[in-house]
Amino acid sequence: MIDWVPVVFVAFKALIFGTCMFFAIKWHYDQGKKKGMDTRTLLRTGGKLAAAFVLALLLVLLFTFGIARMLGMDLSLP
Repeated sequence: MIDWVPVVFVAFKALIFGTCMFFAIKWHYDQGKKKGMDTRTLLRTGGKLAAAFVLALLLVLLFTFGIARMLGMDLSLP
């Protein structure tokens, strides 16, 4: 039987991070339009922010699994 708590928490985390990333990129895009920057520069900046966010998400995930293993939690799939 599957434990649904981690599934729900991971889905919630992905939803929240995805929403935050969307609004962060949108905000930076809108700020660039106000300053008169060209679209290519804005998209490049948005891409860099998205890449940094994905890297940070990966680091948080690895840290979480490292702590879980250190505490002796069984993370293997049945």
